Amino acid sequence: METPVQEPKPPKPKIKGVKPAPLEVLDRVKMNNTLETPRSTIKGVLQVPKQAEMSFSRENLRKVEDQLKRAFVEFYQKLRLLKSYSFLNTLAFSKIMKKYDKITSRSASRSYMKMVDNSNLGSSDDITKLMERVEATFIKHFSNANRTKGMNILRPKAKRDRHRVTFSTGFLAGCMASLLLALIMIVRLRRIMDSRGRTIYMETMFPLYSLFGFIVLHMLMYAIDIFYWRKYRVNYAFIFGFKPGTELGYREVLLLSFGLGTLALAAVLCNLDMEMDPKTKDYKAFTELLPLLLVLVLLIILFLPFKILYRTNRFFFLTCLFHSICAPLYKVTLPDFFLADQLTSQVQAIRSLEFYVCYYGWGDFKHRENKCRDSNVFATFYFIVAVLPYMARLLQCLRRLFEERDPVQGYNGLKYFLTIVAVCLRTAYYVNTGIGWRVIVGIVSAIAAIFCTYWDFVYDWGLLNRQSKNPWLRDKLLVPHKYIYFGAMGLNVVLRFAWLQTVLNFKFDLHRETLATLVASLEIIRRGVWNFFRLENEHLNNVGKYRAFKSVPLPFNYDEDDDKDD
Repeated sequence: METPVQEPKPPKPKIKGVKPAPLEVLDRVKMNNTLETPRSTIKGVLQVPKQAEMSFSRENLRKVEDQLKRAFVEFYQKLRLLKSYSFLNTLAFSKIMKKYDKITSRSASRSYMKMVDNSNLGSSDDITKLMERVEATFIKHFSNANRTKGMNILRPKAKRDRHRVTFSTGFLAGCMASLLLALIMIVRLRRIMDSRGRTIYMETMFPLYSLFGFIVLHMLMYAIDIFYWRKYRVNYAFIFGFKPGTELGYREVLLLSFGLGTLALAAVLCNLDMEMDPKTKDYKAFTELLPLLLVLVLLIILFLPFKILYRTNRFFFLTCLFHSICAPLYKVTLPDFFLADQLTSQVQAIRSLEFYVCYYGWGDFKHRENKCRDSNVFATFYFIVAVLPYMARLLQCLRRLFEERDPVQGYNGLKYFLTIVAVCLRTAYYVNTGIGWRVIVGIVSAIAAIFCTYWDFVYDWGLLNRQSKNPWLRDKLLVPHKYIYFGAMGLNVVLRFAWLQTVLNFKFDLHRETLATLVASLEIIRRGVWNFFRLENEHLNNVGKYRAFKSVPLPFNYDEDDDKDD
């Protein structure tokens, strides 16, 4: 028995105004190939034609999925803010009407609130429905239908302060203070600095251990910045682009800084004890390896792939550091150039790393001899490492000038170019002193310092506005006391010109390495003060321009020409 053959149904005509089917939508989607990698950046500079389609490799699909995931999260945050805005307006109207009834002894609030409830503001549930659609889509495609997991990503819980972090911070702070006091007493009582090995120690071990002092001081200043950012409600987590709930508070930063300081001071005391103990005095080579072992421990912790010791923050730091080193091959973001600015205040620490390579690489540690100063290679790299952070910032400014066509970035790049010249001249004067060098270094350094100081006040901090409501400051201030701003400007000028001691040759009863360390520490303190007002100005700009969320670029374009033709 033959079954009747069904005739194919004719295709349904396309109805005007009806959205195309999901498969038809894919025909209008074109993948982006944005300038986000060094390779694509070089192609963009060389004007290589862009590819409209991307090869769908596993890596590309992973990146596309990550972009879509972040876009969904940001869009959901926008909807939450919009819903909160609607609720706050309704609540404010209700409170205003209650206040009005109380003052005028009338009962008009009920009728007015009824009008508000019946209006689109009070009765519309479009936002709620859209949020439910976003939740359903996100849970289905990005969390394997696990609602709890998906909602934890869309609505991250507020970070809570843990008591064990506070306890550990206090414990390590006490340990660090005790070790520092013990070190001072040992140096004073045993007159270590008066011994014949003082000069050798100051030229070898002191530069090695001073690296950790620079890092700890910078972390302490960053912790103080975070404390005051939170106090004055500066949204530093949003500005830096941290994932919600992963940003470090000032307690966590203090914990890390005190922990590193405790390890460094313990290593210094062990080093001194092993040298003074007759039983271990013969093992000089091993005692010299303590700073290197501490650096290796620090690097292992920094690159540790396990989900411990704030892995998200460590990888975020390494990513920004890599982008700064590879400038201008990556698109410049605020965390990248902010970190590069921090590195410009850590020139002495970078020189300490150079000394590590020379001291241990050439085997000077076996005899505690500093032959690095006599090496032409070391002297050459002594110049190079001093300008690397400023060169990174200069290249970042040129990248932004190329992309944004903003002349301000060109002037900012000129500032870093002048600083590079000044640093090179000061380094040359540090190696070869002379009257001619002193005059040239003084003039060029003064010009660069004045330019940088003006830029700090006007562009980075947004101050020195004569027509402002707050004379010589700006219209909006987060710190209620105006003298804080004037004091910060004065302190910035004083610390900015700390380099004068290298030119004017002030007579101090200090070793050259000690004096260089003190000047470098003053620069780190100046950078810590600069950080607070820089982010305060950025926060006020975001508030003034209503920036409450990030704009996440999508990995595709949607062609709507057909819809327009219809």
